[in-house]
Amino acid sequence: MRTFTRTFAVALAATTIAAVAACSPPEKKSESSGSSAASATSAGDLGGMDKLVEAAKVEGQLNVIALPPNWANYGEIIKAFGDKYGIKVNSAQPDGSSQDEINAANQLRGQDKAPDVFDLGATVATANVAMFAPYKVATFGDVPEDLKDPNGAWVNDYGGYMSVGYDTAKVPAPTSLTDLLKPEYKGKVALNGDPTQAGAAFGGVQMASLANGGTVEDIAPGVEFFGRLKKAGNLLPVDPDSATIQSGQTPVVFDWDYLNAAEATKLKTWKTFVPNGAVLGSYNVQAINKDAPHPAAARLWQEFLYSDDGQNLWLKGGARPVRADAMQKAGTLDKAAFEALPKIEGTPVIPTEAQNTKAKEYLASNWAKAIG
Repeated sequence: MRTFTRTFAVALAATTIAAVAACSPPEKKSESSGSSAASATSAGDLGGMDKLVEAAKVEGQLNVIALPPNWANYGEIIKAFGDKYGIKVNSAQPDGSSQDEINAANQLRGQDKAPDVFDLGATVATANVAMFAPYKVATFGDVPEDLKDPNGAWVNDYGGYMSVGYDTAKVPAPTSLTDLLKPEYKGKVALNGDPTQAGAAFGGVQMASLANGGTVEDIAPGVEFFGRLKKAGNLLPVDPDSATIQSGQTPVVFDWDYLNAAEATKLKTWKTFVPNGAVLGSYNVQAINKDAPHPAAARLWQEFLYSDDGQNLWLKGGARPVRADAMQKAGTLDKAAFEALPKIEGTPVIPTEAQNTKAKEYLASNWAKAIG
């Protein structure tokens, strides 16, 4: 499963690539779309959406990276885009991380295989803004000001909340994180990765901290909680994924709610729980590679993602689209899909980069000791 941190700022209303590059002869970047698309900051710069579509179809391809088909419904999104515009979508390294995306763009710069677009965690995005091409989609005005760069270099896209997924056929339904310390959960609780490296696991520790009197910055209570889980024999040393969930190996999983909710489409007894008073949010970032080999297709992809169709496809995958409020007011939001999202009680807590940095410093020094 993907392991990068995402930043949520809406109060919802908030390597194989290297090997390929080394073994393959460099390919020159396509010049078919001309320089106009590469410098376009809106569809209007190209003469409107029809002209953008025309230029993208001439390019005929789009390179995406680190987009698992089961992550926020990206499999259907990619197919829908390709079918609508007749553009071939090349999806590389689907289980890669945000940093893998940046590495690939640097390693493959000037080649046809370079990523055209990015889907990044905030930390990586913030460190690499110079690599992004400013672009404002037609619906740019619907995105809250604090969820986008004013020039369109990056824009938040979809998000969710840290949650606990559980199999009702194997464990009792938890009503709080404290329940997970009970004997009924012995050998059954899995954290999605190592929190010193994996964003979802890090979010799990922050959520546990909130639930135990700490903060997203002071995560000592969260680390202590997982230490108690380990001591009780309840914490599994297994990195969960769909296969371990389906097999019953990991009947309780800390993960983002849209990923836990997606498992319910495969396992009917799988439910998602967001603890009251420990609502930790996360949002993702979209950006265009300024050196995109298919600059028109890259911009058309962004237009699709932020259209009603694209936003509703993310929503169908259990993620909360950034334009949800505006679409709800306009009556274009998929109401059934929105109402199916896990219920949230309490005010979302939005970590800043400074808070995350301080929390990670504590984690690096104390995690291994707590669960060792």
